Amino acid sequence: MDRDLVERARKGDRDAFAGLVHQVSDRLYAVAFRILRDTGLAEDALQSALVSAWRQLPHLRDADRIEAWFHRVLVNACYVEIRRNRPWAANVRVLPNLEPSTPDPTRLVSDRDELERAFRRLPVDQRVVFVMHHYLGYSLVEVAEIIGIPAGTARSRLHYSTRVLRTAVEAGRIAPIAKEGLA
Repeated sequence: MDRDLVERARKGDRDAFAGLVHQVSDRLYAVAFRILRDTGLAEDALQSALVSAWRQLPHLRDADRIEAWFHRVLVNACYVEIRRNRPWAANVRVLPNLEPSTPDPTRLVSDRDELERAFRRLPVDQRVVFVMHHYLGYSLVEVAEIIGIPAGTARSRLHYSTRVLRTAVEAGRIAPIAKEGLA
C-alpha cells in the first residue's frame, strides 16, 4: 500500500482515505462475508469498520502495517454485528435421508450447503481465526497479534474449528473440503 497515501489520510485528507478504501474494501468485504456468512451483515460490518478506521486513523502507529490494522478494525466490527444480530433458532424436525439409487447431479449443491451449515455452527471467534489463517494466509502468531489474543488461543480456536469441519466432512455427507468450498 502506498505509504504516502496512508500518511496523507492520517493527516485528515479525505481523498487519500478514499483511495485507501478503494484499495482494500473488496478484500475487507470478502473477509467480513466469510466471517459473518451474510451479505447484509458483512456490508454493515464493513461500513462500520470504515467509519471506525477513519476516526482511529490518526492514532495508527505503524503505517506499514495498515492492512493488518484494517483487518483488526474489521474483525471488531464483525464481533459487534454478531452481538447485535443474534441468530434465531429454528425449530426444525429432521427427516430421514433416503439415498437415491442413481447419482444425483444436485449432490454438489447439497454438499456445499452442508459445509456451509457446519461453518455457521462455528462460534464467530473460531470463524475469525479460520478465515484469517486459511483465507488471508496469516500465520497463527499474526492472527493472534491482529485480533489481540494469545497465540495459544488462536491455535486452539483453529484446532476446534477445523475439527468441527473435518467431522462434517468425515460423516460422509460432504466431499473433501476444497478452497473454493468456503468461498
